[in-house]
Amino acid sequence: MKKYLIILFSAFSLLINAQSNSRYVNVFIGTDGTGHTFPGPSMPFGMVQPGPDNRDFGWNYTSGYQFKDTVLMGFSQTRFNGTGINEMGDVLLLPINPKKEKLKNSYFKNTETGKVGYYSLVKKDDVKVELTCSERVAFHQYTFPGNEAQVLVDLQHGLRFVFDEINQKALVVESDVNVENNNTISGYCSTQNWVNRKYFFTITFDQSFVKSTLLANKENEKAPTYLLNFLLAKNRRLKVKIALSSVSIDGAKLNMQSEIPHWDFEKLCQDNLKAWEEYLSRISIEAPKKQKEIFYTSMYHLFLQPSNIADVDGKYRGVDDKIAIAPNKEYYSTLSIWDIYRGAFPLLQILAPEKINGIVQTMLIHHKAKGFLPIWTAWGQDNYCMIGNHSIPMILSAYQNGFKCFDASEALNAMVETSTISHINSDWELYNQYGYYPFDKLDNEAVSRTLESGYDDWCVAEMAKKLNQTDVLNTFKKRAKYYQNIYDKETSFFRGKDSKGNWRKPFNPLMATSPMNNPGDYTEANAWQYFWTPTQYDIEGITELLGGTENFTKKLNAFFTTEAINPDKFLGQEAMIGQYAHGNEPSHHIIYLYAYSNEPTSGQKYIHQVINEFHNNTPDGMIGNDDCGQMSAWYILSTLGFYPINPANGEFVLGSPQLKKATIHLPQNKRFTIEAKDFSEQAIFNEARFLNGNIINDPFITYQDIMNGGNITFKMTTK
Repeated sequence: MKKYLIILFSAFSLLINAQSNSRYVNVFIGTDGTGHTFPGPSMPFGMVQPGPDNRDFGWNYTSGYQFKDTVLMGFSQTRFNGTGINEMGDVLLLPINPKKEKLKNSYFKNTETGKVGYYSLVKKDDVKVELTCSERVAFHQYTFPGNEAQVLVDLQHGLRFVFDEINQKALVVESDVNVENNNTISGYCSTQNWVNRKYFFTITFDQSFVKSTLLANKENEKAPTYLLNFLLAKNRRLKVKIALSSVSIDGAKLNMQSEIPHWDFEKLCQDNLKAWEEYLSRISIEAPKKQKEIFYTSMYHLFLQPSNIADVDGKYRGVDDKIAIAPNKEYYSTLSIWDIYRGAFPLLQILAPEKINGIVQTMLIHHKAKGFLPIWTAWGQDNYCMIGNHSIPMILSAYQNGFKCFDASEALNAMVETSTISHINSDWELYNQYGYYPFDKLDNEAVSRTLESGYDDWCVAEMAKKLNQTDVLNTFKKRAKYYQNIYDKETSFFRGKDSKGNWRKPFNPLMATSPMNNPGDYTEANAWQYFWTPTQYDIEGITELLGGTENFTKKLNAFFTTEAINPDKFLGQEAMIGQYAHGNEPSHHIIYLYAYSNEPTSGQKYIHQVINEFHNNTPDGMIGNDDCGQMSAWYILSTLGFYPINPANGEFVLGSPQLKKATIHLPQNKRFTIEAKDFSEQAIFNEARFLNGNIINDPFITYQDIMNGGNITFKMTTK
């Protein structure tokens, strides 16, 4: 089925590639501020992301780059899109004009250029740098002012998980590097950072270096740094290919030989662009240029990750450090699961269905090795970041929506074991003993962990229901109601409760907490924001707790109008409307809850406000980490007019489309068209909605509604 989907998408893309949606991608959106995106090239779901590193640590530099910075450490080959913690930054290269060596670490900002598949700048020592890549191989092209040239190869470099200069712990703890000849350096490094991992590489130059100098290591550094000297040919151009592998040096060399057997930089740029056009053409929109730039850049960010880290022959190194061959040569990492399960993964099921089975199979392979499903993976290793076990809703979502190229019984077993055998971040004995996580038995995040585990429990129950596993269904259906055990009727919030049943005091629902810098009962959020977590699966139950729909509506209105106290971006308090924090994921579904209130148009008003105030086609046009595409997915879905409150049940709640017309191009030459009648920039309210000509009274459409093709029409008004 996977090959069939690819053929269908490829064939259909030939008909619509003339639109060239890549021209609307602005790779600098989100690079200034807290978006933490990067401007360097990548391939869709690619292993490598070559680009500039301005700095190798600090919260603002988790991708290695900040738009306003003009200090340059060099160009490394891997990074994450929009995360909140530093990782990767492997194999740093810096070309140097030896006659202007003092200017090697700065560049002319006005020369910086970035577009799909290409990045370039001119350094202040007059060296021009150009970057492109295939899936597993970075390709650099340097043009020097004269025939004398140097290249610094720093194998100790990496994006370090430290937020201050006091911690100067070296990143690489072990390495074995070999200068094979005057064109090639190969080896491996073992790093300790956000995850502990191994990467293998080979670096090949198109011209021989005449001298190689091994520079002295600093204290605790375990990998070499070389200064290479070249005497260039007449065109003064030097080309470099850097291939990576999680498996072996031979794997890296095979990746290079298979993907870039030539030295044609321009050809590779075009190959990269062609691959991106195929993905970016999967939605066509009628919108002004500015809106197209935000929309297609969001699509670009969505498809950057997760990354397929299997070599071209399918080999990968798993979480158990063992080498295996991946099904269909796909093994996905950079799975920012706490973030992407909400909107990005449901959207990928529409726009890249050929990737979904591989992602689910990767999760099940991880479970076989560790005994529980992955939490947040980088380079095939789990960093256990964030809370909950949200691989569970991702698997249920895929199964619910018809992805069956994995064993459903195996999947349910993995979900049950993950939810019953204690592991890092999940103490099931404690959870089951009290029916919640007591704050005096847990160091922090007790409320958030209880609430997020409840959603996972509901998903296990639903999967068991589909497979007729009654005992499992009953057990987890009961656990899914544990959120009621920490509801305080007096304050109308979910609060920290100790093992004796006492509420934590004092209590301030506006006070945000985060385990890294302000420990408490909530995860990068406050009591207001986490109140709505159970609505992902039990809107009826929350409405009942509040005493009915009228009170549910009042609570929502209060949420969007209660002003924040000293909002702190490090605590998830960014891009605020009242207590709604668009800059962090726990809030993302809450606007759509208005569809179940007495005031559905209020939600549409706030959607309009978020899109217009917190998204822009500028470097600072993303407020809050993109988190591997989740922020971008929210924008795409909300612009189209729907978003999943419950990401696992196959339903999308209708909002208000933010453009006149959009067409989703689906497999088998199907299309799903969204059209807004009487649309204007002020038209944010729906009078009626028609699915394939039939009026729909429910506030949602399903995944299958979309994938079957057809259209939905919104009648708009500005009243």
